[in-house]
Amino acid sequence: MGDSGDSVKQEKKVVFVTVGTTLFDALVRTVDTKEVKQELLRKGYTDLVIQMGRGSCTPTKCDGEDGSLAVDYFTFSPSIADHLRSASLIISHAGKLLFIFDIRTTENVGKMYPFLLQLRITWQRNAAGGVKPGSGSIFETLQLGKPLIVVVNEDLMDNHQSELAEELAERKHLYCAHPQTLHQTISDMNVESLLPYPSGDATPVAKLMNTFLGFPDD
Repeated sequence: MGDSGDSVKQEKKVVFVTVGTTLFDALVRTVDTKEVKQELLRKGYTDLVIQMGRGSCTPTKCDGEDGSLAVDYFTFSPSIADHLRSASLIISHAGKLLFIFDIRTTENVGKMYPFLLQLRITWQRNAAGGVKPGSGSIFETLQLGKPLIVVVNEDLMDNHQSELAEELAERKHLYCAHPQTLHQTISDMNVESLLPYPSGDATPVAKLMNTFLGFPDD
């Protein structure tokens, strides 16, 4: 049989980057670097889709026809669920990380009250500006069983939220990175080593949180 490499089109593998409603230019700028894009390509990914939010850093579009990584971007979408489902790797901000940290226990919900209060203030500000809240991309990603890199925004997050990301990384449910370490994290990652996030019915607690935050109960 002849070499089929040239005749068989490479399987499409999408990396989806989301910053939610936050301002996280450092992440957008990092994933748009030549080094990160080349590393993603080396790992077998073909497409990079960036949800850039309110940031001013505009990624460089590329159709990928020359064999490079295809790059596209958008600011906001009514729902990112389809992007999450179709992605092979998701790189997300840590803004809603607290929604998935042992969310099924009322004890930890109590511990998260200060952060829920801050989220409520942030969401109200976004809503006043016409920005709709996202749907908790990290929780959705883990429930979908998708490989995930959580990138901590040091300009917005306090140390406790960073600790939550590191805790889930230690449990091998995801990878945790900072903008300056993202390239190395991608280079070192082995998505096959990640462990499934334990499933459970978090609906009652999630509804309670939605009510407190003022999110639609859907």
